[in-house]
Amino acid sequence: MTGFTNIAITLTDQDEAYIIKNMYPLYLHDLSGHYGLIPGHTPNKHGIFEDSNDYRTLTDQYDVQKIWWEKPNCLYPFLIRVDNIPAGFALIATSPYCVKGIDYFVNDFFLLQPFRGKGIAEHSATQVFDKWKGNWEIYTNPSERNITGQKFWRKTVSKYTKGKYEEEFGTTMDGYKLIFRFTNSNG
Repeated sequence: MTGFTNIAITLTDQDEAYIIKNMYPLYLHDLSGHYGLIPGHTPNKHGIFEDSNDYRTLTDQYDVQKIWWEKPNCLYPFLIRVDNIPAGFALIATSPYCVKGIDYFVNDFFLLQPFRGKGIAEHSATQVFDKWKGNWEIYTNPSERNITGQKFWRKTVSKYTKGKYEEEFGTTMDGYKLIFRFTNSNG
């Protein structure tokens, strides 16, 4: 990690929710590039990345994300800061928002463009994984448009688990995905 002195991954509360909400439209825009012009990944008629035309402004979209701060014992919104600058987020879900047998699910993971390619994302993911022990699952888009994301998760999970993980393509609650699973429990 070059040029940065401090990477902090902190669980946010309602007072900091707006920071992740400010970055979320940029994340959805990035995802649209991985999927192309398919329903669910194009903007609505108002230019907002939401399925419904009911969302006219980014302020309207803020309400979509509020669930992350309403369920503190099962949804965990982490803010990634680099030298005190908001750089990204990791949204981690637990039961009942995971499939059976999974304890922790990486629902969303995002790093702003200027912070990419510097080891910050891998460091941040590792820090989040270290917060809890159990069965983890990550989905990513399996298409050729997302080779960078696939390589990132493959490298990060492989390094973190010393190669002890599962990788498969399959149908998920979010469509057909590349799925990574691993356990970081002791014993």
